[in-house]
Amino acid sequence: MSKTVLISGASSGFGALTARALADAGHVVYAGMRDLSGRNATAAADAKQYATEHQVDLRPVELDISSDASAQQAVDTVISEQGRLDVLIHNAGHMVTGPAEAFSPEQLAELYDTNVLGTQRLNRAALPKLREQQDGLLLWVGSSSTRGGTPPYLAPYFAAKAGMDALAQSYALEVARFGIESTIVVPGAFTHGTNHFAHSGSPADADVVAAYETKYSGLMAQVSQKLAELEPEWADVAEVAKAIVTVVNTEKGRRPFRVHIDPSDDGAAVVNAVADRVRTELLRRIGLEDLLHPAA
Repeated sequence: MSKTVLISGASSGFGALTARALADAGHVVYAGMRDLSGRNATAAADAKQYATEHQVDLRPVELDISSDASAQQAVDTVISEQGRLDVLIHNAGHMVTGPAEAFSPEQLAELYDTNVLGTQRLNRAALPKLREQQDGLLLWVGSSSTRGGTPPYLAPYFAAKAGMDALAQSYALEVARFGIESTIVVPGAFTHGTNHFAHSGSPADADVVAAYETKYSGLMAQVSQKLAELEPEWADVAEVAKAIVTVVNTEKGRRPFRVHIDPSDDGAAVVNAVADRVRTELLRRIGLEDLLHPAA
């Protein structure tokens, strides 16, 4: 059955691939991206061209997750045109690289705003409709860095993604009785096919960066090189989009809580399996096991 989907951060990377894959699967997809007439004009035009060439329903929609008004407007657009929203995909995110101490508190706040608060803005805009429907899917695109092996010089990004993961876990329990399901998709460190590393931000404090270079010279280049070497030749970032399509197409109540797509196998799948089992056991012990699945 065709579903109406809104996805954030759909101008490139996981977001663009997922938007197209979902449209190919027969869903009505609103590809959220900011500044459609400016910085993302080309991305919006490409999405429209893809829709025309493949005869699918893929629609760019203005969505700046740093703005309450923009998040609300995007959701309102979907509802006014389709009458409902079935799937909300939290995909927008930003990466920074460098020694943690060299980032200003304002930079961390900005990163947290993009990776965590943006999901809150979208949820507050969309959840009233999903609760009214007593139906829907919250799908969070996380990161294996939240519990897998974590190399240095990525601390602010890792911290923000961990915050999003924690928020997703709590939301899953709090919306279940409204019939809303949740899935966290966990990609590994794909070094090709996305622009995370290429467009990553840098620390503001050059003096601190210079101080760290005396002990950690070339460290980020080493991390990037070694992560690339760990990635198998057959690794394909499109597998993330395929996994998301599978989740969306799965029958309500049977969707997995967490899905890993990590060809390099950094260990997150193992640690998350233990953490999610402990979470499940605690909920059963305190009599809240019904929250593990959406109400029928």
